[in-house]
Amino acid sequence: MLRHVSSEALAGAQPNSVTTAMAIQVLGRATQLLDALALQPDPVALKDLAKTTGLHTSTAHRILSDLVIGRYVDRVDNGLYQLGMRLLELGSLVKGRLNVREAAHDPMHALHRLTGQTVNLSVQQGDEIIYIDRAWSERSGMQVVRAIGGRAPLHLTSNGKLFLSAADGRQVRTYATRTGLAASTLNSITTLDKLEQELVAVRKFGYARDNEELEMGVRCIAAGIYDDTGKLVAGLSISAPSSRLQDAWIPQLVSTAGSISEALGYEAGGV
Repeated sequence: MLRHVSSEALAGAQPNSVTTAMAIQVLGRATQLLDALALQPDPVALKDLAKTTGLHTSTAHRILSDLVIGRYVDRVDNGLYQLGMRLLELGSLVKGRLNVREAAHDPMHALHRLTGQTVNLSVQQGDEIIYIDRAWSERSGMQVVRAIGGRAPLHLTSNGKLFLSAADGRQVRTYATRTGLAASTLNSITTLDKLEQELVAVRKFGYARDNEELEMGVRCIAAGIYDDTGKLVAGLSISAPSSRLQDAWIPQLVSTAGSISEALGYEAGGV
């Protein structure tokens, strides 16, 4: 069975055991402090946090200072500490992804059974998409299997083009300048003009394509998933060896993405 896994090997030297142990210790102490803050409805003094966690005051202060820089903790005017907005942002992000995965699970597997090919669920993270779920089966023969957690540039993938199509022209131009529209294959889109033309087609037809632009021999088609506010929150794609991808699957792909959107509260034409 042919499998293409979209992931990169980790590079660089492995940390030694002492460095790893120290990092784990700091992480554990930071977690203690966050848990202690979570138990209190009001801002907490440094000495009280040190007492609750059993940490030395200087150690607690040093770790809290790092957490403040990262916005995981806020230091209020009177020198007290409280949980920061960054945790709320991350919590909302995780909750949204979990909701999408839950809503997509059964429809994704039904689409996989229909096509016999891998069905991917992806979200945008910065200038890339990240694969957060997939439906595939070893019994289905030759498939293109993307690793959960794998990433790929927006302009090289069908799911990524969905997110670019939802952006305004200025954002697309900024993305092109920032990334340089780096190529992965001879089919990759590397100019702003061609990318803009591609995005016009995505908006017109309601789905996107990857024609061997990320990986030679692999083609993909994708349709968008929207939440109750009408925001594009994920992309649903079918990935297959180039000779196996069928345009006949597009209506079912679009319909499946639509059913997932409805499960998230989206009302077509009503938002």
